[in-house]
Amino acid sequence: MIEALCRRFSIEGDLRDAAIRAHARVAHVPYAAQAENKLAMLAAFMDAGLSESDLAGSTGYGYDDAARASYESLIARIFGAERALARLSLVSGTHAIVTTLAACTPPGRTIISIAGRPYDTLRNAICDAPFALVEQGVRYDEVALLRDGTVDLDGVTAALERAPDATVFVQRSRGYAPRPSLGIAACERIFAAVKAAAPAATIAVDNCYGELVETREPTHVGADLVMGSLIKNLGGTLAPGGGYVAGRADLLERVAARLYAPGLRDALGPTFGFGRAFVHGLFLAPLVVEQTLRGLDFAAALFAELGYEVDPMPGAPRTDIVQAIRLGTRDALVRFAEGLQRAMPLNARFRPEPGAVPGYADPVIMSSGSFVGGATIELSCDAPLREPFEVYLQGGMVAEHTVAGALLAARAVRD
Repeated sequence: MIEALCRRFSIEGDLRDAAIRAHARVAHVPYAAQAENKLAMLAAFMDAGLSESDLAGSTGYGYDDAARASYESLIARIFGAERALARLSLVSGTHAIVTTLAACTPPGRTIISIAGRPYDTLRNAICDAPFALVEQGVRYDEVALLRDGTVDLDGVTAALERAPDATVFVQRSRGYAPRPSLGIAACERIFAAVKAAAPAATIAVDNCYGELVETREPTHVGADLVMGSLIKNLGGTLAPGGGYVAGRADLLERVAARLYAPGLRDALGPTFGFGRAFVHGLFLAPLVVEQTLRGLDFAAALFAELGYEVDPMPGAPRTDIVQAIRLGTRDALVRFAEGLQRAMPLNARFRPEPGAVPGYADPVIMSSGSFVGGATIELSCDAPLREPFEVYLQGGMVAEHTVAGALLAARAVRD
């Protein structure tokens, strides 16, 4: 496969040699978690006993939407949760997270971000933007990560002593920061420490990019709520939009009241005929995540062979679908994005340009040609133009597509 791709894209010389070595380096990674997740997804569907009529959608208010009920029941099963909201009316992961934090943290109480500074747009929504949560009377505290990128449990305990009824916010993925993502085993230890220090605290986890990468989810190991986007892992590249929240039923009541209106609960929310795409995408999601990880492992191996720092390392355990590559210069970031764009199924002839993005302090360059706008389960990259000049490669519904994109991006950087 790798030699055919090199011929197809005229990859020659030492770059071709590096690609062949990279492919050999990751060719036998087993992806055992994804094999288990495919079986678990099949079992969830078989246990749910869906029929064709369960895919029927609705318009208007969305009362008695069968597809929505079926879809949310499946997501609750997969997360081991009491209940789930998975709605088009949650338009993004950030929207789902902020709605949840606002619902669970009334004025006068505290949100504690225990995995350091949240990614730019979320911290902006909590602290800095007009009408941010702190303007509405919510307090905010932040526990910096330790030097090795792990959670400072002593610092967390001290913060909880000041606010024992806080909403403890945990961002699993690295965001736009040079830090490791949080695996489920690490989350289990963190959640146990939180509950030991403050039993009344609510643990809310930003699960974006992490769904179905491991065999367990945060709600299996003590999280009260998880939130994320439906156009990332769970969407299986077919969901047209939306976000989700899953976890404790009593907390989901609060989230529904915040999302819609007190008293309406979760009875609203039409699927507008997209129920089939949501359910079908969920069924395919473990397969798509596996393809994503295969492609990202090759990209990590290729750039490691070329002498760049990568995280995770090729073949190492993964906790999300993001690959960090430290390119070192602004120009290299731009060239990477330009090279990757040439591999896109849509807009391959476009040239990415750095620009301002709402909620980000620095210009950002992005590469994407997704069938669903902004769907980061499809191949894409993001890079804020700031030190240490890392690019964040993510998604890829077909491993060969990510391999081709990595080859073209590497050639552009080297040229």
